[in-house]
Amino acid sequence: MDFDTPLAEAWVRAIAAAVEEEQGRLTELDSAIGDGDHGSNLQRGFSAALAALDGLRPAGPGAVLTKVGSTLISKVGGASGPLYGKAFRAIGAALPDPALPDPAALPDPVGPVGPVGPVGPAAVAEALAAGLDAVRALGKAAPGDKTIVDAYTPAVAAFRAAAAAGAALPEAAAAAADAADQGARDTVPLQARKGRASYLGERSIGHQDPGATSTALLFRALADVTAS
Repeated sequence: MDFDTPLAEAWVRAIAAAVEEEQGRLTELDSAIGDGDHGSNLQRGFSAALAALDGLRPAGPGAVLTKVGSTLISKVGGASGPLYGKAFRAIGAALPDPALPDPAALPDPVGPVGPVGPVGPAAVAEALAAGLDAVRALGKAAPGDKTIVDAYTPAVAAFRAAAAAGAALPEAAAAAADAADQGARDTVPLQARKGRASYLGERSIGHQDPGATSTALLFRALADVTAS
């Protein structure tokens, strides 16, 4: 299995469905240590991303995710829009597009045609790593700061390790999702050192980070669509 355009679109739709379902929980988590708008912001952003995909004829999976990233940046408030937007744009830019017989013949291709080649687990791992680099560059967060990074970092490490061991895309995605879930849970005893939650100091201890939680949703959505 390669990460192709239909799979990229399916991932975005699965994320939107997961965010819709978990919006209340994300809001509850963010209400404890943030502004209480994480769930509603992401719901609005991924609804807009779905609308942006309607009628889109992308040149490849990278163009799909680049479009999603641009939409999130323009539609989502707070910190999550720029962070997730930059991540998806970086993932999209790093993904090689599958070989096309004649890219110029595509009707209204959207986005640049990237490096040509199969988009297998190793390529997806490096693209996800590029997304993590973008998040860290923008947010200046490190593991242990109680942020998105605490779920995203172990997810990338697990995906890379699985890909290097020869795992297929579904197995690598499942390993990443499990690692992201654990990373999100591991934020509970941490004191926030970045973002709105850092203003609470020690009072942020004992709460699961909403950004890490939504990151785990993204990786679980990827595992679900590759397994189906």
